[in-house]
Amino acid sequence: MIETFILAIDQSTSGTKALIIDRSGSIIARSTAEHKQSYPQSGWVEHDPLEIYNNVKKTAHHVMELAGIDANQLAGLTITNQRETAVVWDRTSGLPVYPAIVWQCQRTADRCAAYKAANMEEIVRAKTGLLLDPYFSATKWGWILEHAEGAEEKLGQGKLLAGTVDSWLLWKLTGGSVHATDFTNASRTSLFNIHTLEWDKELCEWFHIPSAILPEVKSSDEIFGYTQDPELFSANIPISGIIGDSQAALFGNQCFDTGMAKATYGTGTSVLMNIGEKHDQLGNGLVTTIAWGMSGEITYALEAIIRTSGDTIKWVRDQLGLFSSFNEMEELIAQAPNNEGVYLVPAFVGLGAPYWDPYARAAITGMSRGTGKSHIIRAALESIAYQVKDAVELMQAESGIRLKELRADGGASDNTTLMQFQADVLERSVIKSEVAELSAMGSVYLGGLGVGFWLSLDELKNRGQIYSAYESKMQENIREQHINGWKHAVALVLCTTKKAEA
Repeated sequence: MIETFILAIDQSTSGTKALIIDRSGSIIARSTAEHKQSYPQSGWVEHDPLEIYNNVKKTAHHVMELAGIDANQLAGLTITNQRETAVVWDRTSGLPVYPAIVWQCQRTADRCAAYKAANMEEIVRAKTGLLLDPYFSATKWGWILEHAEGAEEKLGQGKLLAGTVDSWLLWKLTGGSVHATDFTNASRTSLFNIHTLEWDKELCEWFHIPSAILPEVKSSDEIFGYTQDPELFSANIPISGIIGDSQAALFGNQCFDTGMAKATYGTGTSVLMNIGEKHDQLGNGLVTTIAWGMSGEITYALEAIIRTSGDTIKWVRDQLGLFSSFNEMEELIAQAPNNEGVYLVPAFVGLGAPYWDPYARAAITGMSRGTGKSHIIRAALESIAYQVKDAVELMQAESGIRLKELRADGGASDNTTLMQFQADVLERSVIKSEVAELSAMGSVYLGGLGVGFWLSLDELKNRGQIYSAYESKMQENIREQHINGWKHAVALVLCTTKKAEA
């Protein structure tokens, strides 16, 4: 039987999606399953690794049923995943020793502050390209090893393994035979030296993470192993194309050339720019990271991380109850053609680039007696675009590259009001792919190249791609008014944080 399809697993912060893609790059079928979000304390966020793996199995089985195919028709299985989220598990039982600590979780903010006080940040930045922040995996793993019941004893017995979500899923799918990750996920841990391309011995010692429990690191397009679950697959499927979700979206957007950039509008937003072979340390709130490893060669990227974007819309819907459906949201936004001076700064789990303040908290400013729910909903939506503008401005200043356009993907990019407002405040074209699953497609492209499904990047160009373009239409004085109002609102939030610290 001819192997004519690829099964893509897209494991995100909110849920898991399985897709079947054919050789033309078209999505034949998709299946989704959400998982529970747990908030045991203020600023803490956890997931159940077993629930996530069970959802992978459930959606994979369902999507093959929907497509009417069996495992013998699969050329490969690819994985793209929420980055930084930390898992530690017992290799003998196959069970996690603690819930997965999600990238959003701020429980290690004080630990990071102590490391900064010990002058560790510059060394971490020089070696990893990252800031010393609870966003990244190292302090999360350290917290689990210190606090999970029985973890210290099991660590001493050599029973524990650590990894990001991709490593956990790979280990489970291969029946515990492969403990590995790719360069992109490794580069998000604060333990991986992006220059030597190795786990850094000094950093592992500082963060108290034994390198023996960390996964082997490979290029994104390598074959990592083969599925070993006869209940799920009737054949052993090669697993290739493992890559963190934001980098996968950069590849899926076909930003193959230096200077091309994209924004993935998800729970948070990641703005990534391809910087080629360059991996110099930059300041002012940006991180240097690995875009992908392919055929043993590394491509680097500059990234600005926005902690909360699409999650802001969910908060307005679920916690404030201002709307119940996205159709209703659009109707309410239409009732408020402008924000009337209302701004929402969504610092629910601190602020990311360019501020990097884990202690900042959210605020709505500029309200008057005439403020209604339509203004607050609009302010929530516009906050996403303002944060991306802040990130792009910083990225251009640091890289010396002026973007001609910004490619856009992710769930929130389906909102035409947001995309138009983004183009307006950026004064740049926003090119939005009509293919919603760009992260999945990025992993499929890499995995497809890895297993010989496709033979070259040239073969991939424009495959399955349809775009919509948004151009700036806003008058200059109106744009300045909006941007100045946003900057004032952010300044108020940061000022409040500093006062609280004092």
